[in-house]
Amino acid sequence: MLACGNGGSAADAQHFAAELINRFEIERAPLAAVALTTDSSTLTSIANDYAYEQVFSKQVRALGRRGDALLAISTSGNSRNVLEAMQAAHELGLRVVALTGAGGGKMAGLVSVDDVHVCVPHKRTARIQEVHLLVLHCLCDGIDFQLFPPAP
Repeated sequence: MLACGNGGSAADAQHFAAELINRFEIERAPLAAVALTTDSSTLTSIANDYAYEQVFSKQVRALGRRGDALLAISTSGNSRNVLEAMQAAHELGLRVVALTGAGGGKMAGLVSVDDVHVCVPHKRTARIQEVHLLVLHCLCDGIDFQLFPPAP
């Protein structure tokens, strides 16, 4: 799982990756996850040599493999670097889980039939981020339950 977003959404991407790598609520094997928001050398070199819009898409192209998924988070749904990451993910055959708000913005138009789009019907960033955190915890719970069902 690859995860990206800006500002508070970057923190959410990191939080989600940590829950998969370490654990959520049950003891289980670690799951592969990378927050594309955390490597300052990679982020700044891409932004400096190319454009800030490519900071996530270049990482998706380098790290993403068919069968992987991208968690793309943007409260407005219009973050250009997240949009480009979604396009790169689709080019590589990755599925996308898009978390947006305020109508979904441009990201809503990039969501394919194989993707998941959770759009919080609110305009205030704080309210959208609060629901995004709940959704991320629900995803973690669902992943744990599906991959590591409790013994009968």
